[in-house]
Amino acid sequence: MSSGAMQSKVGNPQVYNDGDQRTSAKGADAPAPFEAGQRNAHDIHDPKDNRTLDNKRKQEEKTERDSERADRERTVSDPLEPAQRHGNEPSRGAQVDAELQREDEEATKKKGDFKGMS
Repeated sequence: MSSGAMQSKVGNPQVYNDGDQRTSAKGADAPAPFEAGQRNAHDIHDPKDNRTLDNKRKQEEKTERDSERADRERTVSDPLEPAQRHGNEPSRGAQVDAELQREDEEATKKKGDFKGMS
């Protein structure tokens, strides 16, 4: 009797003797696991949602980061804007801030573009 892996009569012989190398099913161009799928397909607070706790946590963190980014984008670049938006006269401090900001912008324009040291 000879020895070897093919002595077994159980199962498909290809399982034991398959020379092909298997690669991962996830390709390099596959989207990130959490980014794949339709937008707004899940409701974060839906109790019948079948997503894992880790995916729910990642979604909540992403939502929080996006809202913080939106808040940062809404910051005031003109110190006079909030008062004028509400129909009021800007305070003296806001007027001084606007004047200083204009002076800084003029000084920056006079100096020209920064070209770096590369």
